[in-house]
Amino acid sequence: MSQDQAAVPDVAALVREAAADFPDRLAVVEAGGRGLTWAELEDEVARVATGLGRIGVLAGHRVMLAMGNRIEFVTTYLGVLRTQAVAVPVNPGSTAAELAAMLVDSGARTVVIDATSVEGVRAAVGRTEVTAAAHDEGRPVPHVVVVGIDADPTEDVYDALRAEPARDVPPLQDPEKLAVLLYTSGTSGMPRAAMLTHRALLANVDQVATVDPPMIHADDVVLGVLPLFHVYGLGAVLGGVIRHRAKLVLTDRFDPEGTLDLIEDEACSVVPVAPPVFVAWRGMDALAERLGPVRMILSGSAPLSAEVVEEFTALAQVPVHQGYGLTEASPVVTSTLLSTTSKAGSVGAALDGIGLRLVDEDGTPLTGSESDDPGEIQIRGRNLFSGYWPDGADAPDHEGWWPTGDIGFLDADGDLFLVDRVKEIVIVSGFNVYPTEVEAVLGSVAGVRQTAVLGTPDEQTGEAVVAYVVPADPQADVDELLAAVRGAAEERLAAYKRPVRIEVVATLPRTVTGKIRKGMLRGEERRRALGLLE
Repeated sequence: MSQDQAAVPDVAALVREAAADFPDRLAVVEAGGRGLTWAELEDEVARVATGLGRIGVLAGHRVMLAMGNRIEFVTTYLGVLRTQAVAVPVNPGSTAAELAAMLVDSGARTVVIDATSVEGVRAAVGRTEVTAAAHDEGRPVPHVVVVGIDADPTEDVYDALRAEPARDVPPLQDPEKLAVLLYTSGTSGMPRAAMLTHRALLANVDQVATVDPPMIHADDVVLGVLPLFHVYGLGAVLGGVIRHRAKLVLTDRFDPEGTLDLIEDEACSVVPVAPPVFVAWRGMDALAERLGPVRMILSGSAPLSAEVVEEFTALAQVPVHQGYGLTEASPVVTSTLLSTTSKAGSVGAALDGIGLRLVDEDGTPLTGSESDDPGEIQIRGRNLFSGYWPDGADAPDHEGWWPTGDIGFLDADGDLFLVDRVKEIVIVSGFNVYPTEVEAVLGSVAGVRQTAVLGTPDEQTGEAVVAYVVPADPQADVDELLAAVRGAAEERLAAYKRPVRIEVVATLPRTVTGKIRKGMLRGEERRRALGLLE
């Protein structure tokens, strides 16, 4: 069923339409058995929107969501959109320091949590209130309302939030209103929040819906193992399910055996995953049989090698399609479903309504014979973000083009091939880790003079974080220094950002201008991965 974008102003409005058309069809279920029909989902979303207003959340207020993949994430996210507040989904496994930084940066005064995030959020709220009191003497300290789900008593509980019958909420009038803040590494180095409007979210949902053959049908059962706090799970998976009135099966974590069992039990037909899943499933017995209900596997978040695609397709007997996307693009940009033929190494062609071009180092578009050369990828379309919070910095230019920081080339058919990254982002299990953030944490440890952080190939996670550390005292006890560095990482960095290996070195290689030669360090890591170094 096609949607009239003028009549459907935002993603939350799609739920109301689905409830009207298919009230008794299951919309979302959890691996544990809980589920909601489209009518029940609409009622819950409306109740949550009403409850948010009752506790003082107004249009434009930021509401942080720190919880795993569960029904309440879906209802709260959509309720926030319905009430025209701003959703701030974050990794519930973030450290207290990371959560505090995002609370302060976003200005969120409401946080919805579950048992996975309760300790970190409470510590983060304590940190922010102490910091506010120290800097705002004589003024009231901002109060953060914590709404708990399955967590020990908090100031408010989720059941109370949704307890009263729903009241009508005025419909969205301006699709350019901010809908979501998603923290990403951005182009400057440190994590920043990409500002996604209702227009951008709905545009990408509609752009993906034009793909033929479709990624999702109305009768599909879609696996929801990708984290909903990540743009891939939030935009491409949840948004796509709502757009097509499919059924979403939520699970809070990937387990090689358990996830295959869930696919069989729920007859999942579409399986969106990140590249590490292919490695985890590669050695499974009877893989093709266990993936019997699956008609398509979708890979995103990080590039998947042509060899892995070929090997896995042969083992699983299920087509694997991948694409290219970014948080700032809401997220999908290309898909191999749009390619005229299968091409090793391609991430597919651009979706309808998305412009794609390559530019040289000076930002000049590559044309003619130059178009065969690699260049930085620039994109434009209604799905693009409005810059980084809070002032819209680094937004698309006056012509709508935005530089991704990725290097690629386009073939004659318009298929995109990724070559390299301008940015130094390390992608661990599909999650971005920016070395500057990790270096700042490790460099603050007493006894550390310099640090260099980079990615190394990892069979399980695609890439892993490695740190090189130069001690301030050449005679320092290495074991004590390593213990201090690891302690700082555990306290201040989420698990996927922590170095899997720390090398203590006397010096770091540098250029004549003093810049650390990370290319040389990456060369060492490649030789180590090949077994050429101990």
